[in-house]
Amino acid sequence: MSEIEYSRVIVKLSGDALSGEKEYGIDPQFINSIAEELKSVVETGLELAIVVGGGNIFRGVAGSAKGMDRGTADYMGMLATVINALALQDAIEKLDVETRVQTAITMKEVAEPYIRRRAMRHLEKGRVVIFAAGTGNPYFSTDTTAALRAAEINADAILMAKNVDGVYDCDPDQNPDAVKYKELNYIDVLNRGLGVMDSTAVSLCMDNKIPLVVFGLKELGNIKKVVTGEEIGTFVR
Repeated sequence: MSEIEYSRVIVKLSGDALSGEKEYGIDPQFINSIAEELKSVVETGLELAIVVGGGNIFRGVAGSAKGMDRGTADYMGMLATVINALALQDAIEKLDVETRVQTAITMKEVAEPYIRRRAMRHLEKGRVVIFAAGTGNPYFSTDTTAALRAAEINADAILMAKNVDGVYDCDPDQNPDAVKYKELNYIDVLNRGLGVMDSTAVSLCMDNKIPLVVFGLKELGNIKKVVTGEEIGTFVR
């Protein structure tokens, strides 16, 4: 077994990341690669939970901006996360890793309802738990879901797998001179308005003393690097 930095973590996968090289939807080849990486992480003995977004299928905020009722748009976004969770579960289980999807919105025909103690028991048994449908409430992002679930299951850290390789002082896609931060504290994130996660999620992490590692997902192998203590991305605490 590899030497691991944590005993239990939540990996936050953005929905956009699951689209791979596509503009939207799910890239089967890329999601299979992610599944292989997650399997290698589980084999270290780490207890792994995942919160998945839905932006590759439908984004509630975008729907609301186009005139849709915000509550309705957010519920549609939650259903999109369930689709991603089921696709990810399928890819992971094809690698013989036991996986459970738990949803904050009850849909017992396709997944378990979210029950904190059951989720923790699955983790103790070495199963991967995928949390879907956000918090079950509109107006809350999947970033907030990750912070909330991390506090509830006593996770050691949240690993934020994004399309960029860390936190920058401005958008690196628009400004080639953007400076990447190696380490930040949560107050810095709030005061500087850095786009790590929304302010509700940041406050939850800060109040519950949950560290956060922001790193790029496009380079496969990064999740394993983070859990084994390699310094990549940006560390927030």
